Amino acid sequence: MKYALVTGGSRGIGRAISIKLAQMGYYVIVNYNSNKSEAENTLNTITDNSGKGEILQFDVSDIEKTHSALDTWKHNNPEKHISTVVNNAGFSSDILMVWMEKNIWDSVINTSLNGFFNVTQHLLTDMIVNKFGRIINIVSLSGVKGLPGQANYSAAKAGVIGATKALAQELGKKKITVNAVAPGFITTDMTKDLPEKELKKMIPINRFGKPEEVANLVGFLASEESSYITGEVININGGLYT
Repeated sequence: MKYALVTGGSRGIGRAISIKLAQMGYYVIVNYNSNKSEAENTLNTITDNSGKGEILQFDVSDIEKTHSALDTWKHNNPEKHISTVVNNAGFSSDILMVWMEKNIWDSVINTSLNGFFNVTQHLLTDMIVNKFGRIINIVSLSGVKGLPGQANYSAAKAGVIGATKALAQELGKKKITVNAVAPGFITTDMTKDLPEKELKKMIPINRFGKPEEVANLVGFLASEESSYITGEVININGGLYT
């Protein structure tokens, strides 16, 4: 059995990805920061459909807590290793830069960009030793083209995109692939307050995407069938920006 870690796996896109990987036969470690009940709901959905997994609490932006949680898991599971990591944890805090306080900048950068490093770097040794790995980074349309009011979020996700391309070149010979998935407008808690009726007019497919559609793409990138794809940023946005 292969083991996958999904950060920010309790809700939205992260939940859909966790469920998809479990359906593929992965044992899924559902990471959450504060919302334990939603993480448990995700795990219950997995187990109710004959999947396997567990929840694991840590804040990806805190390197010490992240490493402690992962080391404890490894200590309790000495014969197992996480071969697939989906770096999904992140949030936006939108405001024009002219009014943006440093703490708002830092909080978004620390979760999306530093969180990617804190988790991924700590898991690389096992992947290299076992000569297999799948690293899948959930970025954003905002990181590909930039969006007004999201200078912090755009910078964080663009940083992960750059790291994805660099890391793919470092790890290719070890049969470890590194790719990024860039969703556009997806129906989740993060987009619930957006004017969907107006925004979907800009989208050629004329609707918001579903979390399950993103999860299906992630599932493919986690599979053996994607073994010759690495260093890519794959947009899933209904044609809004290509």
